[in-house]
Amino acid sequence: MADARKPVTLHRLQDMHRSGEKIAMLTCYDASFATLLDEAGVDILLVGDSLGMVLQGEPTTTPVSLASMEYHTRCVARGNRSAWLIGDLPFGSYHASPEQAWHSSLKLMQAGAHMVKLEVSDWAVETVRFLTARGIPVCAHLGFTPQTVSSLGGYKVQGRGEAGELVKAQARAFVQAGAQMLLFEMIPAALAAEITAESAVPVIGIGAGKACSGQVLVLHDMLDVGAGRKPKFVKNFMAGSASIQQAVARYVAEVKAGQFPDDALHAFQ
Repeated sequence: MADARKPVTLHRLQDMHRSGEKIAMLTCYDASFATLLDEAGVDILLVGDSLGMVLQGEPTTTPVSLASMEYHTRCVARGNRSAWLIGDLPFGSYHASPEQAWHSSLKLMQAGAHMVKLEVSDWAVETVRFLTARGIPVCAHLGFTPQTVSSLGGYKVQGRGEAGELVKAQARAFVQAGAQMLLFEMIPAALAAEITAESAVPVIGIGAGKACSGQVLVLHDMLDVGAGRKPKFVKNFMAGSASIQQAVARYVAEVKAGQFPDDALHAFQ
């Protein structure tokens, strides 16, 4: 039960990374699921801008507003007791300047987030430095970044071949700028393993292989909710489960045991 475990802190997550204990993370958008996921032992709850697609029916995440993210972060914070809580900064809420990023981050932190996540590239190094210098913990999201899917030419794996060196250099730059966590989406498993091995901070993967410090999935995807084709890196944990609680517990157990993801099924080469 959630009241039987100590709150998950940033120091605890760093210790898990250093010791090799896997970190289980899921998206969450409301108080009821926050309580369920927390009690199931999920280490990190991510209030993702994926809510635009799974809750609001948008075709991409780009229409999501900061007001929506603030509202759902507050809802999740009310239901959560011990998990680490990350709020996603939506498209357009942090791109103009570090000062804009600060004001947007402040709204999510005041709503109950413990950390903010930004989809980043080289331009955002100074923004991350600005935020962390002012006490805002930051998770830097690299690799495939859904907010810029149009400029990336679609849902494509990032960091293959020579491009992998750029991804590694970006990872180092953001950690040096103060990022306390990295999240990699849809990069080759071998590349993610290299980055994780040298990283001083936890590395969370989604479609990045089992060698990462931890894993994240969109809650609705792993519960097989909603129509449409699911990404390669998703596993349906409702299959064979008697309840949502059991499905989430299975996800946590398989991540912790290193059984999910299976690189032969859920990773990219």
